[in-house]
Amino acid sequence: MAGRRRKNAGASAGEGAAEAVLPADMELQDLYGAFAAHGLDDEDLDDAAVLVPPVKLPAERELAEHAKAVPMFGYALALARWAAPHRAVDEFGDLVEEDRAPATRLLGLAPAEGEVPEEAEVEALRAWSLACDLDLVELGTTAAGEHVAVPGPDLEPAEQGDPDTVLELWLTAAGIVRELAVEADSLPEEEGEGEAGEGAAEEDEDGLNEVEEARDAAAELLDEALQVLYETTAFAEPGNETVPLGVLAALLVVPEGEEPSEELLGDITDVMVALDPMLGDLAELGLLDYRPIDPELFDEEEGEEPAVVGEAPLDEEESARFGLVRLTPLGQYGIRQWLLEDGYDAPLVGELAQGDAAELLRGVCESANVLPEEELKVWVAGREPVAAARELLAAARGADGYAPLRRMLSVAALDLLGPGAEPAVREVLDDPELGGAARAWLAAQGASDVPVPDRAMALWTVVDTFAAQLLDTGGDTELLRELITDLPVNGDPAAWFGELWRVDHPYTADVLEAIGELHPDRALAKEARKAAFKARSRN
Repeated sequence: MAGRRRKNAGASAGEGAAEAVLPADMELQDLYGAFAAHGLDDEDLDDAAVLVPPVKLPAERELAEHAKAVPMFGYALALARWAAPHRAVDEFGDLVEEDRAPATRLLGLAPAEGEVPEEAEVEALRAWSLACDLDLVELGTTAAGEHVAVPGPDLEPAEQGDPDTVLELWLTAAGIVRELAVEADSLPEEEGEGEAGEGAAEEDEDGLNEVEEARDAAAELLDEALQVLYETTAFAEPGNETVPLGVLAALLVVPEGEEPSEELLGDITDVMVALDPMLGDLAELGLLDYRPIDPELFDEEEGEEPAVVGEAPLDEEESARFGLVRLTPLGQYGIRQWLLEDGYDAPLVGELAQGDAAELLRGVCESANVLPEEELKVWVAGREPVAAARELLAAARGADGYAPLRRMLSVAALDLLGPGAEPAVREVLDDPELGGAARAWLAAQGASDVPVPDRAMALWTVVDTFAAQLLDTGGDTELLRELITDLPVNGDPAAWFGELWRVDHPYTADVLEAIGELHPDRALAKEARKAAFKARSRN
């Protein structure tokens, strides 16, 4: 599965270097998220690492139950069992004519009596074909030369719900359907019989090249759409995972930060029309929940343009007529497996929360694509608050480069533990590294007997807190400027910065330089720069 490369506005490298596409701390915008490459121009994108966000997945046993509940997959299992001990097939492995109606009735696609609808029989034959493709039935020839099918070795464990077997079979089925969806979308429209004679061979070759190019374009479009859905689902609040097809198409077409022009609106419609049948095919295997485009939208009078998603707001029902798509947990599982097979890092939420507090904080600090709050939630779940708080606070100590960020994360974890963590927090009130944050946390919990920190602890905590924000935001100018304007300078910048530059903290000079660069008060900024110079000189 190719790494997705969204169209972007081509930001210059001078706007801030970025090491990878989709860092976890990138701001999400209204349409679920902004996943453009910040600080990279179009040429750089080919060499940029593609990071995909962590996702939450149910347990594999639950995913296997979802897979078995997919009708087409269930049909394939049922027909494989029906083939026991053996079933006659034709030379191509298809069901013989006399078995087609019984197979259709077996699946409940036709009534027990009466005529079997042609479309129902076609559905049954598709399920049989899938069973063959998955080796749920195996084809062979008897000594008498008869073509037969027998149940394959994976049928029994799949029927019993073995998660590994079921998910491997479902993933193979999803891959087959994905390939077929792309093939169908790239087939040329019929234009009548080809003409024999001079130039026919050349035209055939050109036609094959066009089909191959169309197939590659369809595959790339589908891959990009699936990865966008994967990302938006990862960041969406529970219950808000459904994406209008027009929004999905716009995310693929409209450059970052631009409004769609009339021409782009046409491109959006083209992408919607191209994706519509492919997404419908994937929905049959449970990878998506999909409401297709209402065909009446395109039943226009001759000479009129088809309907497009315009700028005027639509009510919910009218918007739904343009298509709605939601990636299912099975879909997330499938896309993640495809990404892993292609060598991408596609983590799961909670992978960093399986060890002790030190491993948790170190992992969150060092990982490029992580959702910190989600990892903290997984870690604190079910833990005894006091013991967990002690472990977190012990892991937060240190003077290494990540230490300020570890302390900030530990406070966030204390928030999740709640008031039950208070005894452990009170134990570190006099700790020179943790005491300031501990006092702030207790005050936020409503405690009224929190002692005031001494001057040295207060100033050290200011530097440590600001350093943590520098590390966490990666230099987000607007956020840092907001934090800077709230600094307790108290009307005497020279005196305050005269104290601050003497604070024995590894990030003192960095914090002062950031204040000097970003503070809107020019006089105060000048004092911060002077203090930063003194802090650097001292070291």
